[in-house]
Amino acid sequence: MLARTQSCCRNVRILSRQCSTSGSPRRSMSMEPTEPVRVRFAPSPTGMLHLGGLRTALFNYLLARKYGGSFILRIEDTDQKRLVPGAAESIVRTLEWAGLQFDEGPGKGGPSASYLQSQRGDLYRTHANELLEKGAAYRCFCDSKRLESLRAEATLHGRAPMYDRRCAHLSQQQIDNKLRAGEPHTIRLLAPNAADPAASDVSGFDDIVHGEMRFRGPAGFDDAVLLKSDGLPTYHLANVVDDHLM
Repeated sequence: MLARTQSCCRNVRILSRQCSTSGSPRRSMSMEPTEPVRVRFAPSPTGMLHLGGLRTALFNYLLARKYGGSFILRIEDTDQKRLVPGAAESIVRTLEWAGLQFDEGPGKGGPSASYLQSQRGDLYRTHANELLEKGAAYRCFCDSKRLESLRAEATLHGRAPMYDRRCAHLSQQQIDNKLRAGEPHTIRLLAPNAADPAASDVSGFDDIVHGEMRFRGPAGFDDAVLLKSDGLPTYHLANVVDDHLM
């Protein structure tokens, strides 16, 4: 196993050097970019970088180098409970060891700095508040005990656990009273309502691999938490905001 791992890592370094000098992998792509390529590798610093992550970084690096674009390293460190001290620094060292030099990221800066999500909290809160103002999100004051009860009941009846939108129906006066009392809360996305007949075609997009994708109702989309009670964003918010802005 050790020999296999070492061989794989050597191949990563060799391929990255070949791409840097030759400029293109052999296999042609089905879609040519029409503007400068910006790709990102966004690991969570919860431990050592594994081979699967290194493989993903390599493909991003090769694509950026082939088309003269930018390879971005972003550290997604918003899950404070799972952080491993020194893991972010280890990820940077591993990429450098493999010859995958990133153009923007921690220690290098760039037009989208900071590249540590834990330092971009004001940005995420701004976008969460915009969603609140547009009626596309709402504040949820349910505690962990009630949420666990909802999950247990859904599991008992063979249903996928979903939030029941209890807090989506709070009046503005009720919300203001809870905020003044300092009640902890999250911000949830107001997902397309599966019970709404107008939601028969709630979302769609074109995927490079799978082609046209359509999600039809009743969709059963859950109201995902966007901003946690500690003020930090979840993946659902931070990833989308950063990918859009970067």
